[in-house]
Amino acid sequence: MPVDSWVGARVLVCGLCLGMLPCSAALADGVLDQGALLARQGAFIAAFEWLDVHEPQRAGEPEFDAAMGRAAFAAGQYTRAVMAWERVVLAQPDNLAAQLALAQALYAVGDKRGVLALSETVREQAIPVDAALDIDQFLFSFDRADHAGASTVKGSVEMTVGHDSNVNAGPASAVLASPVPGTPAWTLAPAAQAMSAGFGSALAVVRGRYVLDARWSLVGAASGSVLRHARGARSWDSTQLDASAGLAWRVERHEVVVSGLGGYQALDGERLRAMAGLQGEWIYRTDGFRQWSGFVQLLALRYPSQAMRDARRSIAGASYAQVLRNGALLYGVLYAGRESPDATGSEPLGHHVAGWRLGGQYPLTRRFGVFAALEGERRNYGATDPFFAVQRRDRQRSLALGLSWVSAPGWRITPQLAWVQNDSSVPVSQYARRVFSVAVRREF
Repeated sequence: MPVDSWVGARVLVCGLCLGMLPCSAALADGVLDQGALLARQGAFIAAFEWLDVHEPQRAGEPEFDAAMGRAAFAAGQYTRAVMAWERVVLAQPDNLAAQLALAQALYAVGDKRGVLALSETVREQAIPVDAALDIDQFLFSFDRADHAGASTVKGSVEMTVGHDSNVNAGPASAVLASPVPGTPAWTLAPAAQAMSAGFGSALAVVRGRYVLDARWSLVGAASGSVLRHARGARSWDSTQLDASAGLAWRVERHEVVVSGLGGYQALDGERLRAMAGLQGEWIYRTDGFRQWSGFVQLLALRYPSQAMRDARRSIAGASYAQVLRNGALLYGVLYAGRESPDATGSEPLGHHVAGWRLGGQYPLTRRFGVFAALEGERRNYGATDPFFAVQRRDRQRSLALGLSWVSAPGWRITPQLAWVQNDSSVPVSQYARRVFSVAVRREF
């Protein structure tokens, strides 16, 4: 080939290559622009699916990965969002915005360990009120696996001080009207009346999950607590131990847990009650922010010094919880069941129960949040009480208001005020109660 022709060919090839560069850039920008357009139109799933098609070729480009992370998070594909933001942080370790987005995605899939591995500045911005907003804190007894499917263990220690206006849940008045028409009023002994006292308590909890494979896990939880009152109410001091262990099976967003339960309670240093039984749970996590669940619990209750109170308890219920994008938490629970005494002649102690619970928590700042819980329960007893000559019916309501303050990572201080009102057809079982407490919790 002549030299002039060879040079001309080189110029032509170079010109063609240079002419293609704007087209490639336009194509690349077109992918991101189309994804952004779909997101602006509110078509988050379509935006995610559009970028998902191009991810095999574009993964590793920070600009594309950031767009993928935003689209996946908006579409509720939180695990994919974690993977995309991890690539951005790997390529740009000093990108605080990417670290913040990664922390929010990790929080959405329940991987608190991953969040804690990030800087304190990022943690504070990512989680409005730390783990106090976790759905697990309110409704679920076992720790969930992190986004990588690894085993996890969590625990906490909590110290509480406060004042209880009615430690023994007794009537406020010493003279009660008789429920039987035409009979004299009752006069209660001083020890049976409402007793006010200060108290202190300690609680330790550990729960965890050992992952066997992608679907099967061993799960367990254990807790121990002690409650001590000021002088004059020491007879109401108590100790309680509870434990559970079981097997969990999960597929996609569903999880089923079957576990054995055991518990022990002592009052004033004497063994009061022991329990053992089974519990089945179904959990459906719509995403890292929403969860449905249902449970069935079968328990045998044993009272060593009061065999007449031995009973079998069966309870079933359902719950829903949601963490809003601003960090606010809402939850609700419905349940019903019965307690059937074992001993002949104990029918008045047996009862049907039905109840509900509504609650929520709202973040005021990144460290402060307010919460409220409202509960109601009905208990209808099985037969006319031979002593009081009436069939017992209880209607209990309670309200709790408080403040959650994350003073430092892993530390939470919770002042709370609670009111309880129990209306009963048996006057001696009717009472009101106010409890103020301040709890300090350290989570691990």
